[in-house]
Amino acid sequence: QVQLVESGGRLVQAGGSLRLSCVASGRASSMLDMAWFRQASGKEREFVAAISWSGDTTEYSDSVKGRFTISRDNLKNTMALQMNILKPDDTAVYVCAARNRSAAVPISFMPRYPYRGQGTQVTVSA
Repeated sequence: QVQLVESGGRLVQAGGSLRLSCVASGRASSMLDMAWFRQASGKEREFVAAISWSGDTTEYSDSVKGRFTISRDNLKNTMALQMNILKPDDTAVYVCAARNRSAAVPISFMPRYPYRGQGTQVTVSA
């Protein structure tokens, strides 16, 4: 069983930056593709960014492309999301997710991520 714990969410002003972290346990992160999803109040969960097990492949939603950067350190079993130029629309609970690594399914395909953390709240004030 894979456990994921997020940290780093807080209140920040628009235009500011935040760095979210996710620590994986229960399985070596080198066996996992990993991703960030987010869910704003009253809205459906949406894909934010994903990174393949090796770090060679990354994908971003159009809404964050150019502002957010996903990265990972398999030696530390961690993944991070650097968020810059934050906007009020980025306000949401950010959830770390993982799946057994697969080359057959796009890393942005949310339904194939069975392991998820509890989430960390990011609030961007105008």
